[in-house]
Amino acid sequence: MLIVRLLFKNAFRHKFRAFLTILSITIAILAFVMLRTVIGAWYAGVDASSASRLVSRNAVSIIFPLPLSYKDRIHQVDGVHLVSYGNWFGGIYIDEKNFFANFAVEPRSYLELYPEYVLSSKEREAFLKDRKAFAAGRKLAAKYGWKIGDIVTLRGTIYPGNWDFVLRAIYRGKTDSVDETQFFFHWDYLNETLKKTAPSRADEVGFYMIGVTNPDLSSAVTTAIDQTFKNSRAETVTETEKAFQQGFIAMSGAIITAIEVVSFVVIFIMLAVVANTMAMTSRERTGEYAILKTLGFGGWAIGGLIAGESVIISLCGCLAGITLAFPAAEIFKKALGMYFPIFTVATSSLSMAFASSLAVGILAAIVPIQRAIAIRIADGLRRIG
Repeated sequence: MLIVRLLFKNAFRHKFRAFLTILSITIAILAFVMLRTVIGAWYAGVDASSASRLVSRNAVSIIFPLPLSYKDRIHQVDGVHLVSYGNWFGGIYIDEKNFFANFAVEPRSYLELYPEYVLSSKEREAFLKDRKAFAAGRKLAAKYGWKIGDIVTLRGTIYPGNWDFVLRAIYRGKTDSVDETQFFFHWDYLNETLKKTAPSRADEVGFYMIGVTNPDLSSAVTTAIDQTFKNSRAETVTETEKAFQQGFIAMSGAIITAIEVVSFVVIFIMLAVVANTMAMTSRERTGEYAILKTLGFGGWAIGGLIAGESVIISLCGCLAGITLAFPAAEIFKKALGMYFPIFTVATSSLSMAFASSLAVGILAAIVPIQRAIAIRIADGLRRIG
């Protein structure tokens, strides 16, 4: 206990210097945790993917449609127990900056395939019965103040025109990892309108969502589906939901890599700050180390004091940074929640931050320890007074 008190006393002997060093570490750790959280948010859709769901799209590109007639043929593939389908709608609510994902889906099979979207039985029934109904996540509804029964108009980009929808259901996620910012409506409403306004685009879907009876059959089912439509006018690429999500993330691979690099550069900057502080401290206390040697303290004992002081400063900054990370994440989520609907500080990020701070504290003390051990008692005593 006496040693701990001594370490803290030494660490904060120069209060202003210690404050600035800890502040620098706090900012570095906060930046590190936030950057790692951004990366985690990017992969949130991948982590939330189900092993029992597949996605089938046009082999050329996802922007090219597939015939609605494929549905029954996919359902006949061994291992498939449920097939749903949908289109990315790409509608705009009032202004382009109001971005949120909006889809046209076959509602009954979609809700069955995605049980993590939890609706009350009353709202579920109302949503299924009304052709112009839409369901929204509770975060999305709260952001725009939508209530059950409200009429919401989206301006179509892929499908031109103003489209009116009635809010019949607000879903919540079964777990915290479920995106509660989505907007989905009846595919039939879209298709019936297209039959009148653009008949050539009717009876076409953007993608199929497929439920398999056993995740172990995913590979075989994927191959079977793609073989079924090989050499047809619209060949398919079928993959697991996780692989499908990763395909979108791969498009932003350079950005993610840059964020990862910056997050580790922050740690090196933190190391430089702590190392500089410990170097100054070591030079100032050369005489003290000489006195300790005359009193019988060995090199390892003195090294332990220096390392302990460095670790204390580093961990104080780390704990402050971690503490600030949670309110910072909430602020970030409110500001950019539509782009990062799942923005949670992960335990792994906190563990990495703590381990990095501990490592920085130890590494920053190496050179000062070597100097303290190497100094001769006579040389050290000359610096006193």
